[in-house]
Amino acid sequence: MGLKKRLTAVGIIAAAAVLTFGIARSGRQISEKQENTVFAGGKETLYLWYTDEALTSYLSGAAVTYNENHDVRIVPVLESGAEYLEKINQTSLESNAPDLYILSHDSLEKAYLAGLAEEVRPTGNASMEDTYIETGLQAVSYKDKILGYPFYFETSALLYNKTYLEDMAISQLQAQLDLAEGEEAQAQVDASLEAGDSIEEEGSQEQAEAGEREESPFTREQIEAKMQEILPATIQDIENFADEYDAPEQVEGVFKWDVTDIFYNYFFVGNAIEMGGEAGWDTTKINIYNQDAIDSMRAYQELNQFFSIDTSESDYDDILDEFMAGKMVFTVATTDAVFKLEQAREDGLFEYEYDIALPPGINEGQKARSLSMTSCVVVNGYSEHKEEANDFAGFLTAKYNDILYARTGKASAAKGVDYSYEALEKFAAGYEQSISMPKMIETRNFWVKLEVAFSQIWNGADADEKLKELSDQIMEQLGDSE
Repeated sequence: MGLKKRLTAVGIIAAAAVLTFGIARSGRQISEKQENTVFAGGKETLYLWYTDEALTSYLSGAAVTYNENHDVRIVPVLESGAEYLEKINQTSLESNAPDLYILSHDSLEKAYLAGLAEEVRPTGNASMEDTYIETGLQAVSYKDKILGYPFYFETSALLYNKTYLEDMAISQLQAQLDLAEGEEAQAQVDASLEAGDSIEEEGSQEQAEAGEREESPFTREQIEAKMQEILPATIQDIENFADEYDAPEQVEGVFKWDVTDIFYNYFFVGNAIEMGGEAGWDTTKINIYNQDAIDSMRAYQELNQFFSIDTSESDYDDILDEFMAGKMVFTVATTDAVFKLEQAREDGLFEYEYDIALPPGINEGQKARSLSMTSCVVVNGYSEHKEEANDFAGFLTAKYNDILYARTGKASAAKGVDYSYEALEKFAAGYEQSISMPKMIETRNFWVKLEVAFSQIWNGADADEKLKELSDQIMEQLGDSE
């Protein structure tokens, strides 16, 4: 089903959510008198705070659906992202609100230490491990406690022009077939000459048979297998691809991505450095300066020499537009690309097939690992309705997520979700193998420093020196915090 049709199919829920939508858009300026006018029945009111306006219609629909069958009413409240936790803390001390809120997982340690997050457990017989993708559970974990419900994720993956790879696969298969047929024909000629037979009639017969052949003698399975063989698995594979590729006229480059953003660069070192362990909170598990990381950053630097990407012209949205125009074969993209590509296809602005793969490894022994972010639903430790808030958080993230992407463009972190697009299924598979951004307060500036190091190394600085410098800075910060 196309994206527009899916949006239409769920539109009826948005209509039912009009009253709550108005409240969600109005921020916190809702008086008790206004609440009693809008809501009847004397139900307890729970407030859900969030900062992303793209969620407004979806959350309103979820609130209406939940309110119909429960003895509480959920009121989504759109808040500014600036000083978000600080506002939650101040309001909690004044009025025990909000009861629950949506938060990026990397802020969970800060929220927990302020008393704004507490351990959550699903109601009934539900199991967190059976319900949510493991990466999401690691993201919301802190010192062996699960502090929130994984809601939706973001990660990066390799986006490629499937049409170009299919054309290349067919071309290579045809070349192999021509070679095999040529060798067979030559063998037949040699055998005929040895026997003293005439080859004129036989050659004419072969030409007649060739004329009767179909345009493509290859099965879909053969083409797909060859495409997987061609698809680069390592950085060296991409360089080899660029050397061998007979590009169509409109192709301006083989591989281009936003080299200025750490989220699209991190896969180079994601499997080489450690920041707080899998759950991202353990300050004893820090390993930035090591040989694998150095080798990975040197491979990154070599790509600048190979592809010559100008950082002043490196912008994710512009690069995605170039990809849609068929100007490049590979790029690094996030899940939002699927929404944009599908919409462009329906509008007649994207004429190619595309697909998603894991980012290329540094070499056969050093695999890549993307960075991921998980937004989660947290129950406020100051809420007077923790049990009810906990129940709605589970409902929102695991029972009302089948239309999440269609309504918001965000990919659910729950298991068994029908994303409706195969590309999103592959993003989810990449999310399972990704590493979550750590949540340690002491190292919150790590990403700014790492992005600076990437930029310096890209422009020629020594990888060994810059990683050592970064490691020393982070370890000094950890030492000062003790």
